[in-house]
Amino acid sequence: MSVILSASVIRVRDGLPLSASTDYEQSTGMQECRKYFKMLSRKLAQLPDRCTLKIGHYNINFISSLGVSYMMLCTENYPNVLAFSFLDELQKEFITTYNMMKTNTAVRPYCFIEFDNFIQRTKQRYNNPRSLSTKINLSDMQMEIKLRPPYQIPMCALGSANGVTSAFSVDCKGAGKISSAHQRLEPATLSGIVAFILSLLCGALNLIRGFHAIESLLQSDGEDLNYIIAFFLGTAACLYQCYLLVYYTSWRNVKSFLTFGLICLCNMYLYELRNLWQLFFHVTVGAFVTLQIWLRQAQGKAPDHDV
Repeated sequence: MSVILSASVIRVRDGLPLSASTDYEQSTGMQECRKYFKMLSRKLAQLPDRCTLKIGHYNINFISSLGVSYMMLCTENYPNVLAFSFLDELQKEFITTYNMMKTNTAVRPYCFIEFDNFIQRTKQRYNNPRSLSTKINLSDMQMEIKLRPPYQIPMCALGSANGVTSAFSVDCKGAGKISSAHQRLEPATLSGIVAFILSLLCGALNLIRGFHAIESLLQSDGEDLNYIIAFFLGTAACLYQCYLLVYYTSWRNVKSFLTFGLICLCNMYLYELRNLWQLFFHVTVGAFVTLQIWLRQAQGKAPDHDV
């Protein structure tokens, strides 16, 4: 039977539980899942805003927004589109009911326990899909999940529950070592492709001007060596931006901003060799590529995101 079993509302920055549904089932699988609820709560700030964790015959799904995460446990065959539609309803109601000041200043666990009433009512609706289908439109959520499927969290990324390796994660050895290195990015958009091409163009222009500066230095000995360095640093910065646009690395956004800063510094130094339009073009392209790097976030493809 495919059902939602429980749900929780958790603050992202410290994993403080703000509200939760009342659970009555006490099976071994449920107890194991509760341990992973706590482990996930401590790592929410490090994870994407839409994720799925498979634990044996159960799935833990969650979404995060405005510093609050909405997490639910369901059976493995519960449709993803219903699961994330359920979480979306919890999110909208919680944001409407409580302001960010209250959630940010909360100090004790389950201080919004009265929200459990809404969780229970919504859970009952979603556990009866026949009546649910006539009340909500799932087409938008289905399209959103197809375009941006939830990130599939590897079990090894969470380690072990209470210091004991879970029976569900014995086949994950070594996977955690490569998960971050091979993190997938969202599909490239048209603006991302344009940014990549423009960055390559700027790198090529810097490279050509750099070689011309070397020729001038060798022929007349009148060219400043620092100009040559600035041209080649600009080339390296443009190429590194292309790399960041295509591949996932740790501290990716920070690196992109630092690279953009290097592009600006190089063009400031080359002010005497370029007119204002050339400077504007190089700096604008650098800013545009940095924006595209920031917009193209990491994702993981869940194997069952179609309904």
